[in-house]
Amino acid sequence: MRRITFLILSVILLAGCQSKPVSGETISVAGGSYQNVTAKELNSMLKSKDFVFINVHIPFAGNIAGTDLSIAYDQIGQNLSQLPADKSAKILLYCRSGRMSAIAAEELVSLGYNNVWNLDGGMDTWAQAGYKLEK
Repeated sequence: MRRITFLILSVILLAGCQSKPVSGETISVAGGSYQNVTAKELNSMLKSKDFVFINVHIPFAGNIAGTDLSIAYDQIGQNLSQLPADKSAKILLYCRSGRMSAIAAEELVSLGYNNVWNLDGGMDTWAQAGYKLEK
């Protein structure tokens, strides 16, 4: 009986520890929308990374670990060859404050990408939440 009780409690505890999927805040823009995520949500997403992670800040001010590409926010449309051909592929953008990445997110949406994510508040909120930056 003890063994069954232990097994049931273990299953309950493990189920409670599973991370919840991140849905983010929907930002509507011309042509569609993108999702804003918090630093805490991004940190959770990075644990099982399933997206292309792009730093769009200029000039360079550091990276968040796991960054795949650096493309200037105002050059995103000229660098489509670096992005997934599948316009439904998940792409997560960030910059220092969130302003440049929001501009780049809107540009990607206007180009037909429909799974675009943005770190709300950028590297500033990432660092304020206690997460590290790579210089």
